[in-house]
Formats: sequence, C-alpha cells, structure tokens
Amino acid sequence: MKILGISCFYHDAAAALVIDGVLKAAANEERFTGIKHDPELPKNAVSFCLKKEGININDVDYVCFYDKPLTKFDRIITGYMATPIRSFGSFLLAAPIWLRRKLWVGHVIAKELEYHKETLYVPHHLSHAAGAFFGSPYDEAAILTIDGVGEWATASYGIGHNNKIELLAEMHYPHSLGLLYSAFTYYLGFQVNSAEYKVMGLAPYGKPVYQNLIEEKIVRICNDGSIYLNLDYFTFHYGQTMTGRKFDKLFGRPRRPSESPIEPFHENVAASIQATIEKIVLTMARHVREKTNLSKLCLSGGVALNSTINGKLIQLDLFDEICAQPAAGDAGGAVGAALYAHYQLSGDRKKVQPFFGIGPSYDESEIKKFLDENGIPYRDEPIATQLSFLAQQIAGGAIVGLFQGAMEFGPRALGFRSIVADPRDDHMKKKINEAVKYREPFRPFAPAVLREKVAEYFDCQGEAPYMVVNYIVRENKRQIIPAVTHVDNSSRIQTVAEKDNPLFYKLIREFEKLTGVPVLLNTSFNLRGYPIVNTPQEALATLCSGGIDILLLERFLLVKKDVSRDILRKFLLNKKID
Repeated sequence: MKILGISCFYHDAAAALVIDGVLKAAANEERFTGIKHDPELPKNAVSFCLKKEGININDVDYVCFYDKPLTKFDRIITGYMATPIRSFGSFLLAAPIWLRRKLWVGHVIAKELEYHKETLYVPHHLSHAAGAFFGSPYDEAAILTIDGVGEWATASYGIGHNNKIELLAEMHYPHSLGLLYSAFTYYLGFQVNSAEYKVMGLAPYGKPVYQNLIEEKIVRICNDGSIYLNLDYFTFHYGQTMTGRKFDKLFGRPRRPSESPIEPFHENVAASIQATIEKIVLTMARHVREKTNLSKLCLSGGVALNSTINGKLIQLDLFDEICAQPAAGDAGGAVGAALYAHYQLSGDRKKVQPFFGIGPSYDESEIKKFLDENGIPYRDEPIATQLSFLAQQIAGGAIVGLFQGAMEFGPRALGFRSIVADPRDDHMKKKINEAVKYREPFRPFAPAVLREKVAEYFDCQGEAPYMVVNYIVRENKRQIIPAVTHVDNSSRIQTVAEKDNPLFYKLIREFEKLTGVPVLLNTSFNLRGYPIVNTPQEALATLCSGGIDILLLERFLLVKKDVSRDILRKFLLNKKID
C-alpha cells in the first residue's frame, strides 16, 4: 500500500510517502522553492517523494491530508460571528482564499497533482499524535500534542498502543498555548509561525519578572494544564495581528519594531513567557501521566520543538522515556497523516520508522558534472583524506559547510546540510552569527557529540539524535566548549551515531583525535532568510555569499580562497532578512 501524506496552506508545507507502513521519503516544500515556511501545495516535495521511489502519482493508493478543512472553516466562521464588527476586515481577506482554494483540498490535489483517486482527511491533532507515536520506537506510550490550533483543538492527549491511537481529551480554540507563545513572539518583534525559537533562545538572558503578571492577567492555568486566555489582551481571534493596545499598556511599552535593538526589557519578557509556558506544559505532563499511567511519552505539535521545555520534562522524571517527533510542527503532520491512514486501513503491526535517509540527495556524478561545467576548482581525494584535512582546518578556526547524504526532514540540520566549526573557540558564536548567518547575536548554537561520549560532556545518558532536547553542559566541560554552551549552561544537543550518519561521525572522530574533544558546533546550512540548502548550486551560493571557508560536496572539497572572484560573483546570493 502506497500512501502520500500532505500538509499545506498554513505554514511549513510538506509531503511524505509511506509504502507498506514504512516512511520512504519526506521533504519540506521550502527546500525546493526557497521560500521559508512555504505554505503552498507541496508539488515539488510530492514530485521528489515519487521520484525517489520510482513511482508516479497514479501508483499511489491514497492521498492523505493532515487536516479537516470543513471543520476548520466552521471554527473560523464561528469566530468571526462572535466578533462580527471587529472581524469584518479579516473576514474580507480570508473568505476569498477559503472559498477559492482552502475548502477544496481534494479538488486542488486532483487538478494540480493530477491525482484522481480518493483523498482522505485526518484531524490535525490526530496527525500530530500519529506522527509522534508511529514515529517513536515504543509499542505503547502516552501522547501529548500542543500547537497553535488545528480545526478546533489546540492541545490533546491520548494513548498509542501498537497500531491504534486513542485521543482522550482536547483543549479548544481560542485557548491555546501555541497562540499564547506566538503572541509574545509578535510582541517581541519576531515573525509568528517562524521565529518562536528566537524567544526560546532569548529567554535565558532575562529574568521572569513578568511571570506573575502574565498568569494573573493574561492566562489562567487549571490543575490539568488546560488554560483560559483573557481575550481582552489579544487580537488574533478577530484581526491580522496577535496583540493590541491593551497588551502594550499592560507591559508599559509598545511592540518592539523588527530589527530594532533588543533591551533587557525584551529579555525579561521572553524569560517570563518561557517560564509560564514551561509551567503549563509540565502541568499537562503530570496530568497525562496520572490519567494514562504510562511510563513513555510521545510529543508533537509546534510547542514540542521548544527544546528547553523538553529538557525540563526529562529532568522532571515523570516519564522513563520521552520522544519528541523530529518534525513536530505542521510539516510532520504529513508523516503522521500517512502513517495513521496506513495502520487504520491495513491493520499491520507498528513498525520502527527511519528519520534518516528520507530526504533529497545527489549522486557524486551529478555534483562532479556541475563543478566541471562551471569551472569550479575542487579537491577529489579519498574521503578519509578529506575528513582528516577538514578536522585540521576546523581545529585551526575554519568554518565548514557539509553537504552529504540525504537531507534532513524538519527544521534541524543534523550533519547532512550543516555548517560546522570548533566549539572550543569562545569567539566562534559571534563570528558565525555575524559573518555567516547574519543573525541576532543572542542566538545559540548546538553541539553535535559522539553518541558514546555524550555523558562525559552533558547531563544526558541516552540518545538525542534529532536536536530537540536541551541538556545541561557538565560544569567541568563548559570552558572547553564555550561556543555551544548557552548563557544558562544548556545546549540543544545532537548525539551522532555511526549507523545514522557515517561521514559526520567520522569527521567528529577526526576532530577528537586532534583536540581530544568529541564535539563540533553544528548549525543549519543556510543564510538568514533562506531555507536549508537543498542543491549543490545552493550550497555553492551559500559558500560564495557568507563567511564559510570550506565546502564538502559529498567527496568533493571546495576551498573558498581557491575559487575565483568571477565564480564568487556569479553565485552570490542577495542577503534576506526574516
């Protein structure tokens, strides 16, 4: 059975192909279009998934959508009717889009993908739950999903057992943890549905001095973790913005203009909302543990990408094991919808899913042809020689781009499309933020550590392969790896096992041989405002446009100082600001 999962029309569109219960291919549409968080029908991602497995759209048995459009439209219209005068402008903007496109998902798929079989629809939070549980290694687990909003649900919990999922309770719009966090993202001058992670990164610089104010005036937290928002402080339920004048008055300052300086006030606001969100999620988790009596927990929904919260959950010791889906946001809904449809239609027993090796990749012959045709100088030596050279250069201060293997699915770069550097250099964080990523100086970088050495450096005893959990850096290692130790002594770590990523594992080993440190700084291979690079051409353009010194394209090594100015100008990118 071949099932194609699709998520789109809101943000982070993606496609995933499941064949006989195994995830074979998945990709974010943004990687093909160059539009960050591209919401449109993922035609390119679908084409990739089909091509990877050598099939066409007519070979697919079912297309499965991660949402129920009619139910979502009902929620939107009901919301507009509750505030008819204030909602009128938003209604005029939204109605044509819904009536022309979003309501007719099956027709759009039939027309634009030329697919004329049945389209199935899985409720949004059930798609999240299925992606979390069926993507986990567990035969039985509790499930917790938290995001902005699906149809009506904004959070849910339930149980996964073998090939079945039962959701036990939901929290409904407009009371939403994700929208609460997004409102503060907006107030702090960052982009909603895109930059919530910036609030998470900014929070450790401040103090939660406004937490009591938030919990007294803005949000009421119930014993089970459900919440009630005081809608007087928000505008998202009727307008095109998240907060308004009453919100500004409560905090005594207007919304921060984008790109303006960040002050201690903004740091404190970020710390305060992060503390409130942590308190709510931990309360939810306690309730889920009590109601399910299960020792394993699966997490999904956009809030599950808050790695600080995930780290606090692990420290709480409520559950023996916790698994957050690598693509916990809307993109992962494509995977969840497809897997859910497979198990309900087939009755098969649950299988362990791969999350490596499912993205786009390029043959060495394709890369060589591209380099030769453009007259780009490169070194073509045995990969062991290249890795030894790269380790030496990194230890000497070079910044290296890695483009190898199949691209990661989801928002985290895991060594396949990564920029890596020396974590021992205290100035490396500032250097990469300014000269490579062109981004805010408070943004932290993640460490990639050999799986067998993780406990020596971090408060982590197991695997953390997907960079979705923050752990504390051990006190005796903080001065050794300052570039990946955040201001609160935490790190969003990635454990690297040879079976998952042989080349990246060997590179870290080579670096360890030289320095004694089995850790590399790892960040996504992109410039600010652009998605993670997908093609060799994009990788070269990023080399030409930023402060990267060396690029490894599979086995071909490019040193920037060897590339002519004409080639650099030819592939230069225009820097974007997101």
